Amino acid sequence: MTQRRLAEVAAKVGVSEATVSRVLNGKPGVSDATRSAVLTALDVLGYERPTQLRGERARLVGLVLPELQNPIFPAFADVVGNALAQRGFTPVLCTRTAGGVTEAEYLELLLEQHVSGIVFAGGLYAQKDASHGHYQQMMARKLPAVLVNAAIDDLAFPRVSCDDAVAVEQAYGHLVSLGHKRIGVVLGPPDHVPSQRKLQAIEKCGGADVEHAMFSLEGGQAAATKLVQRGVTAIICASDPLALGAIRAVRRAGLDVPKDVSIIGYDDSAFMTCTDPPLTTVRQPIEAMGRAAVELLANQISGNAVAPDELLFEPELVVRASSAPAR
Repeated sequence: MTQRRLAEVAAKVGVSEATVSRVLNGKPGVSDATRSAVLTALDVLGYERPTQLRGERARLVGLVLPELQNPIFPAFADVVGNALAQRGFTPVLCTRTAGGVTEAEYLELLLEQHVSGIVFAGGLYAQKDASHGHYQQMMARKLPAVLVNAAIDDLAFPRVSCDDAVAVEQAYGHLVSLGHKRIGVVLGPPDHVPSQRKLQAIEKCGGADVEHAMFSLEGGQAAATKLVQRGVTAIICASDPLALGAIRAVRRAGLDVPKDVSIIGYDDSAFMTCTDPPLTTVRQPIEAMGRAAVELLANQISGNAVAPDELLFEPELVVRASSAPAR
């Protein structure tokens, strides 16, 4: 390694260049903590580890999210980041954006950084029609990973999911108890596994008028506009942003929430108490799910066998002012 790079790594860690040199050459007299910090600095700065040190993974963990617009994802990043830090790992946040870096490209970057493992939330693993080659690559490499919320069937990773069926039962039951008979539902895309699970639960509950949409405020508004035109008196939405779009659609139609149409969201993300009206929604237990995901990942990193099962977490209906008795 050149003197300039040596100096850069030393400055990053806050140790002498001689200490960095001792770590790189495998010499004694350096604490485990300092040694680990030097190796992590190499990874973060994008420098190749010396051949004899490449077998050791960095204490870095990738956290791959689809977006940060929906407040549920920053909330999840906060829980996972804190839980990782408590175990001595450094989270590396990777956010997909339209036309930006893809999930597969992020995986390449994370592998180059010698990450110890990856936590995925809301990723392409939940879409049946998406490309899944990068997950197969991870399975072949035996890279520790955990998926948050439902995935397609043939991915052998441990999963931490909110129970979509229970979420629907809670929302649907609440509306029926309020006397609603014409219920609409706004779900994500047809190939989205959590939305498919919600659809199956809707059918078991007695059925509803269903629209699919992209997960955005605009998608919710477009789908809800159709449902309102068809005369529904209540709408269950598969995310809080979809529900906020549905409220806008009801108002654009000259109607009132909840007097004319009740709206229920899903997630209970930040600021849903501050909306007008405050949103009735089904809360995902983000804190418990995030900590479970990190525990599953840490066990894999430690070399313990972790079954590729799905842990289902119970959601909770939070009743606020956007749902009311049917007219």
